[in-house]
Amino acid sequence: MEGETCPSGWRLVKLGELGEVNRGRSRHRPRYAPHLYGGSYPFIQTGDIRASGGRITRHSQTYSAAGLAQSRLWPAGTLCITIAANIAETAILTYPACFPDSVVGFVPNPSLCDVRFIEYMFRFLRQEIQFQATGSVQYNINLATLERLTFPLPPLEEQVNIASLLGAFDDKIELNRRINQTLEAMARAIFKSWFVDFEPVLNGHPLFPTSLVESQLGLAPQGWRVGELGTFVTVVDCLHSKKPERLAEGKALLQLANIRNDGLLDMSDTYLISEDDYKEWTSRMEAQPGDCVITNVGRVGAVAQVPRGHRAALGRNMTGLRCKAEFPGPTFLIECLRSSRMKEEIERKTDSGTILDSLNVRSIPRLRLVLPSRPVLEDFETICRPLRAKMEQNQKENSTLTTLRDTLLPKLLSGEIRVKQAEKLVGEVV
Repeated sequence: MEGETCPSGWRLVKLGELGEVNRGRSRHRPRYAPHLYGGSYPFIQTGDIRASGGRITRHSQTYSAAGLAQSRLWPAGTLCITIAANIAETAILTYPACFPDSVVGFVPNPSLCDVRFIEYMFRFLRQEIQFQATGSVQYNINLATLERLTFPLPPLEEQVNIASLLGAFDDKIELNRRINQTLEAMARAIFKSWFVDFEPVLNGHPLFPTSLVESQLGLAPQGWRVGELGTFVTVVDCLHSKKPERLAEGKALLQLANIRNDGLLDMSDTYLISEDDYKEWTSRMEAQPGDCVITNVGRVGAVAQVPRGHRAALGRNMTGLRCKAEFPGPTFLIECLRSSRMKEEIERKTDSGTILDSLNVRSIPRLRLVLPSRPVLEDFETICRPLRAKMEQNQKENSTLTTLRDTLLPKLLSGEIRVKQAEKLVGEVV
């Protein structure tokens, strides 16, 4: 922050003045040295940092003892800073872990700084750091870039107060995320039990048939039938190709980035279009609560359900699915679309292209599944719809919390407002 002046009582510092700053160590990549991987030592990669929300609580790769020997085990509380690929993404280790040389580690001196405050400061400075990135193919920065960086630092007590206020938002966001993980697992487990493994049949549930018989899709409850998706769902594709202009205000046009892996739509970063464009893009279908969307190109078969309180136009390479009036199963629909059996059906009907795979819209109504009886559907809806409704509510709350946190962060980190002012603002909004 060259030429930056400090708020009263703050001072300009460099990261190296506050603790150890060093690159991670890793001399090999997994495909070249498989013996280094698969052990008990967490190995954090740039993608893990980007997806962490600022705190490393999970990882996708581990080192063996041999891997650890050519790396380093960084302590819990280390700030990880990416310097390649996703530049200046940051997260704090909540447990000891290794990471490669595409990540810089900062081990703070706790008498000088609060590592949570430093992590928030890097969020504040991220765009400035990314602006300094260089590279003909892949943008990157180096250790020297971070060593030159100066930023304002308040007294330790104020650091702690700022970090605690912002951290309260992250704590609640993380709690909601974990609750949603549990709710999602519950809904998927019930769906699998009822409609994949048919456990109620085997256990003699009164709503279910008493036996299984062979069908086109393998064993299925007697009396249920194998049908096509189009028999109970209206399928509408998006015919438009040229994306309309994005506006600061307007109506929502769904994008692939809005579709989460848990079947929810994340509307926190919504592509907004004009009223006239919206009318054109919804001429065939306006996505409404309970409707599902499925992607046709690239990330084929990604699905999500429109939450309560939202309406939107379908973006490019998306197809909308709406339960017909006689079929009371919007929760069954989203869980069915996300099931492993349906994914296999989608794969069978996906065309492999030279650039991107694609799912022909005409194939979607012909996707096959085992259709349960209406009483079973209604019972499933009674049990599982509240689970997904709570997930939607938590996701909406997280969007609100994220917006408020991201509004306060630059004001607090620049000294524009102080913690007491921010607490008052939070009290007025929340």
